[in-house]
Amino acid sequence: MNISLQNVDKVSAVLTVQIEKADYQEKVEKALKTLRQRVNMPGFRKGMVPMSLVKKQFGTSVLVEEVDKLMQEKVNEYIRENKVNMLGTPLPKENAVDFATEENFEFSFDIALAPEFNVELSANDTVDYFDITVADEMVEQQVKMYAQRNAKYDKVDEYQDGDMLKGLLAELDENGNTKEGGVQVEGAVMMPKYMKNDDQKAIFNGVKTNTVLVFNPATAFDNNEAELASLLKVQKEDVENHKGNFSFQVEEITRMIPGDLNQELFDSVLGEGKAHSEEEFRAQVKEAIAKQFEADSDYKFLIDVRTYLTNKVGKLEFADELMKRIMLENNKEKGEEFVAEHYEKSLEELTWHLIKEKLVAANEIKVEQADINEMAKEATRAQFAQYGMINVPDELLDNYAKEMLKKRESVEALVNRTIEAKLAEALKAQVTLNRKEVSAEEFNKMFQD
Repeated sequence: MNISLQNVDKVSAVLTVQIEKADYQEKVEKALKTLRQRVNMPGFRKGMVPMSLVKKQFGTSVLVEEVDKLMQEKVNEYIRENKVNMLGTPLPKENAVDFATEENFEFSFDIALAPEFNVELSANDTVDYFDITVADEMVEQQVKMYAQRNAKYDKVDEYQDGDMLKGLLAELDENGNTKEGGVQVEGAVMMPKYMKNDDQKAIFNGVKTNTVLVFNPATAFDNNEAELASLLKVQKEDVENHKGNFSFQVEEITRMIPGDLNQELFDSVLGEGKAHSEEEFRAQVKEAIAKQFEADSDYKFLIDVRTYLTNKVGKLEFADELMKRIMLENNKEKGEEFVAEHYEKSLEELTWHLIKEKLVAANEIKVEQADINEMAKEATRAQFAQYGMINVPDELLDNYAKEMLKKRESVEALVNRTIEAKLAEALKAQVTLNRKEVSAEEFNKMFQD
């Protein structure tokens, strides 16, 4: 067997494979012998069909299959051993091959080659890096949330903003009387704090238990179908028929009393002995928020590195016709219009992919199983942190991480995240960072365009 690669230009080549009978004969004969053991033909016992008949009926198809397998194996081996920087897959030319009459075969493939370019980063390159400020309000909000988790609920006699009301809700007619056949909800629960209309909300100010008041739910909740359907216990389509006034007999008023910021709370949130005062507790809460923000800052940094390096490298040369054929091959069901519409965008993504590959190689970034495991834990830890859970037991982290690692798509995502995290860390040390402090709101606006 002979395989050769001939460059057409800088970004395309033709790969030629010459296969002789000696290359495949043994494999074909072995395959035919195996087939003979299984084939059924009238007049012959299984496994006793003459080889001449097996070859006559199946010889050509077995030859095609074995030659194709051999060719794919050797082509992949050639590309790997010769480090051919190929894009996509080899595209077969129109090869005039007659398997029924010929013994030696020649196949040719069009190959799209990756463009040659250099990419380097040094202290002479300046890239923005956004440090997200952890505002005092964020810390306060987080601390309040922790306190609410340890809250207790007291029954009180007089309503204050934020209290929860429970009572009998009854629909009224145009004369203000209980409507015959109207909606009645026993044990209806409301929090006037979340009403959209201030006038309706004011009706509840200072109300006491066993008081009966009149309000309009539709006005109070700004005709929100979902909220009204939930309150009135009717279908969304039926809300339109209940836009009038309702009476509400207050039977119970419940007030949430936030938990104390004490050692028990500190230990439950952070772990035993991690903080011994409110000041230490707030400092660690702030640190936890800052750590979450750091990952966001690194993500934005890589986006800016991408833009910076794409501009620095400039427009790369690609074998456009070949690349479009490859794209069409991968998107047969979407057709040529899809390729024409998305081709330029695909080149942008490919350009960054090639740049990133060079950066990963230059920085000798490798991903071990331990890295993937740790990233799975980190991803799990971040998910819990979104719900205010900082002190997650290692056993729980391990269990969630193991479940994540059972899914192939999750593992692929974790590998990419690990590479990007390591790459961001490496590049931050190489370039000059133009650090800018921004608020969380300012940072989030950067992604809204």
